[in-house]
Amino acid sequence: MIEILDTTLRDGEQTSGVAFTSPEKLSILRLLIEELNVDRVEIASAKVSEGEYDAVKKMAQWAIKNGHINRLEVLGFVDGDTSLKWVQETGCRVMNLLCKGSLKHCREQLRKTPEEHAADIKKVLILAQQMNISINIYLEDWSNGMLNSPDYVYFMVDQLKDCSIKRFMLPDTLGILNPINTSEFCGLMKKRYPELRFDFHPHNDYDLAVGNVFAAVYAGITGIHTTINGLGERAGNVPLASVVATLHDHLKIKTNIQENNLNMVSRVVESYSGIRIPNNKPVIGDSVFTQCAGIHADGDNKNNLYYNDLLPERFGRSREYALGKTSGKSNIKKNLEILGIELDDESMRKVTERIIELGDKKEMITQEDLPYIVADVMQTENTDKIKILNYSLCLTQGLRPTATVKIEIDGQVYEQTAPGDGQYHAFSKAIWKIYNNIGKPKPILTDYNVNIPTGGRTDALVQTTISWNFNGKDFKTRGLDVDQTGAAIKATIKMLNLIDNM
Repeated sequence: MIEILDTTLRDGEQTSGVAFTSPEKLSILRLLIEELNVDRVEIASAKVSEGEYDAVKKMAQWAIKNGHINRLEVLGFVDGDTSLKWVQETGCRVMNLLCKGSLKHCREQLRKTPEEHAADIKKVLILAQQMNISINIYLEDWSNGMLNSPDYVYFMVDQLKDCSIKRFMLPDTLGILNPINTSEFCGLMKKRYPELRFDFHPHNDYDLAVGNVFAAVYAGITGIHTTINGLGERAGNVPLASVVATLHDHLKIKTNIQENNLNMVSRVVESYSGIRIPNNKPVIGDSVFTQCAGIHADGDNKNNLYYNDLLPERFGRSREYALGKTSGKSNIKKNLEILGIELDDESMRKVTERIIELGDKKEMITQEDLPYIVADVMQTENTDKIKILNYSLCLTQGLRPTATVKIEIDGQVYEQTAPGDGQYHAFSKAIWKIYNNIGKPKPILTDYNVNIPTGGRTDALVQTTISWNFNGKDFKTRGLDVDQTGAAIKATIKMLNLIDNM
């Protein structure tokens, strides 16, 4: 069993531009513990600010109330009892003591000899025992220590191994290791100190962090430090989702992590942090369970020839089949089956040709676009029951934007005006006023993305993609227009007709 410490709330918050509010911190902590079942959570650094102090106190109060206080850890420093008092006053009981793991850091940053540094650490350890605070030790810059001053690393561990330390934590602080020397160095630590518990704390500067975790665990390390979505300074830390998938599938080693909640928690942290998850991010990216090539969809129909162990259902997701110039009939057929649409061979050929034509123009085609493409290709009448007859958007300096909307629903015409915080917000408020008046259900908008082509053309087509949730189902609609609000309105009309048929 591998123990997972998540440091999204401490190391992850060092991502450029990321600062979680106190309620967001508590929300993330609860998700990490209650939804993912992370073993330990590093929630903060001591002495950062009054705001951080208050946030840590609230997290500690919640953890005490729910029996999780020993799973919360705070980074502290070799500063006598100053960090210890800070931790104690917040209500926390575990401190991760930041010590120097390389001779260069010890001499040039602390201006101390190894003997002096070890003596200072021991003083903190004695005080921690008196204050009933558990201590783990970070050997900061341990990777450089093993590369350039291994005797210093061994000296420090020899000095401290018989003290009251629960874990020795081995950081690749600058992300300089590779799987070969990670395995070598971790193996040396385990062989020399078989009685000690070691954590590995990787950074991703060379994009090798997941591989280094594999090597560390293979060498016998029993604790791994992660962040949600790989948040962290520079290139970030190792992503929890990738670590869990690698440990479970390649090393066949168990963790306590609940895989099925990984995607949900990742999306919440994405929202709080403002750092978008890349579409091709393993396990949690939008596109990683999407088959694009038609031959892959065909293979999925023939005993799942293109499946691997990363089944989307494990992570609370589902497999999708992209639509574009490489789709082929199998991809399109898969999507039509989901929508309950059946076509004869000739109609399927025409729809396939139209999708390939749109794909050549680099247009993104979604499953929700298919009924419109089919209707267009088959030259059928527009059967939408909900139509925008007219709308007016007003943007005036110093005044709130307003929108007036005239809409037809099942042959009846309705009109409403509403103010909003923006033009699209005003438009949607007017629509929802109509829906509230006639008792029609409405969805929840979960994401709003505008794609503006590069090149400086002000008349270029803008693509707006809106994510919705309706009756527990997540879906997206897309609009294309020279105006981004116009594109959003087109996406909204598609949505209204989709949920009308759900």
